[in-house]
Amino acid sequence: MHFKWSYEPPTSNQKRAAEELGQKLNMSPILASLLIQRGITTESAAKRYFRPQLADLINPFLMKDMDLAVDRLNDAMGRKERILIYGDYDVDGCTAVALVYKFLRQFYSNIDYYIPDRYDEGYGVSKKGIDYAKETGVKLIIILDCGIKAIKAIQYAKDLGIDFIICDHHVPDDELPPAVAILNPKREDDTYPFKELCGCGVGFKFMQAFAKNNGISFSRLIPLLDFCAVSIAADLVPVVDENRILAFHGLRQLNQNPSIGLKAIIDICGLNGRELSMSDIIFKIGPRINASGRMENGKESVDLLVERDLGVALKKARHIDKYNDKRKDVDRQMTEEANQIVERLESQKHQNSIVLYDEHWKKGVIGIVASRLTEIYFRPTVVLTRDGNLATGSARSVAGFDIYSAIKSCRDLLMNFGGHTYAAGLTLKWDDVKNFRDRFQKYVDEHIQPEQTEAILHIDGIIDFKDITKKFHNDLKKFSPFGPGNEKPMFCTKNVYDFGTSKVVGREQEHIKLELVDSKSNNVMNGIAFGQSAAARYIKSKHSFDIAYTIEENIFKRGAVQLQIEDIRPTEQLDN
Repeated sequence: MHFKWSYEPPTSNQKRAAEELGQKLNMSPILASLLIQRGITTESAAKRYFRPQLADLINPFLMKDMDLAVDRLNDAMGRKERILIYGDYDVDGCTAVALVYKFLRQFYSNIDYYIPDRYDEGYGVSKKGIDYAKETGVKLIIILDCGIKAIKAIQYAKDLGIDFIICDHHVPDDELPPAVAILNPKREDDTYPFKELCGCGVGFKFMQAFAKNNGISFSRLIPLLDFCAVSIAADLVPVVDENRILAFHGLRQLNQNPSIGLKAIIDICGLNGRELSMSDIIFKIGPRINASGRMENGKESVDLLVERDLGVALKKARHIDKYNDKRKDVDRQMTEEANQIVERLESQKHQNSIVLYDEHWKKGVIGIVASRLTEIYFRPTVVLTRDGNLATGSARSVAGFDIYSAIKSCRDLLMNFGGHTYAAGLTLKWDDVKNFRDRFQKYVDEHIQPEQTEAILHIDGIIDFKDITKKFHNDLKKFSPFGPGNEKPMFCTKNVYDFGTSKVVGREQEHIKLELVDSKSNNVMNGIAFGQSAAARYIKSKHSFDIAYTIEENIFKRGAVQLQIEDIRPTEQLDN
């Protein structure tokens, strides 16, 4: 990957403001400048940012239909009706179901949960799921992370005497399903102040409102915040405002006293004994929760997440870890096949988007393959596979491009679709795939900006190695949790040299383990550059070069710092 580096030097006014704010906070002006870039310009705002307070969570009853949802749940419990917690088979859906089920089972026993089978039932509300509810005497279904477009299915349930409460965060259509309550901050008629909750976040707000209405202490919700952190990280929603509060305290819970199911996953990931971050969730914990839904049935993940016995949980965690190993193999094979197709199709090289389809690809892994292709080719991507006479697919986007709108523009060809700005799912007739591809690519060509198809590294600050003190690193950690809207700061150091000990590492010699010095200090900095072994010869040539990197904790050396180097290039002017 050859990145274009983008850097906007601070103005003299911004420098002055950073100096003043840094003095008030006893913090490096470099870091104070990062706060100002985030719109945090006062000491009090900085303290709120560094120490998010649960007391600042928004009143859940500001969400449209929340009073209706709580009343219906109270009625169901008062009448001892059977309640079914129903959710999507991805991380967001599974954690949402686990959160709501675990909280309610403390007060009510006539309750069950259901995750549809990706291969047998597909996404969202299924007839099979509703029939199961009817057979087991369910009168109320609380559906999480899906349902906002399930008009026919929810009408079918209503005809059978089953009510729905929808907790979703995907973009609604003009017509809403006939549910007794629809909790979704993205509703056009909803004035809830924060629109970017994940599905688990909406479920949490519902439980917060239920607790408030029934005089249940908020402290009983705190042990469930680890599910919120896992969901926010895995679903890549913005880590700002209310999500930042939930993620901050959820990570604290995950590190200090995780639920038994998550503790088991942490154990099988080899993450015990270290401070967990959002990255650990994205790359280690989340994929394992996802794996059972991708390879078999997502209900197994919820079984694990709600387990009360650690010994049993560890057995279940090891079982889904095997699914994850299988998933990796399928993912690798499909990505290689997809790459070969892209390289073979000369026309794709000049397209602003990628649409690929193969009737043999596994439905549960196409979302990962779409993500991989987006990262490699930096273009909005749709990957489709065949399911009988239908094509089912996943779409992923690049920064700033609304892929949901692109898919919606083809809605007359689609049987079903849903999602949000950066990720979506769709179903259409297999015979319509080529027509869809042409229409989708035409829409992208007309709406995407040239810079959105470039791999751009946004540099937050140019610093020297002498700036990276222990205090600097400790203060930088206060900016976490990181994610969309609050990205990990990217620094640049210019004119660095190999200390003489850098070497190529990895099973296939694809990474570089670096020891570097810069021209302004004698500090030797350790770094790792993943997948950049092509730069090793230049590094060893004793010429200077520039690096763009994030600052990480060295997990093998407690308290030490390691640079995670995103790009290396010969010393030259930064792009603007």
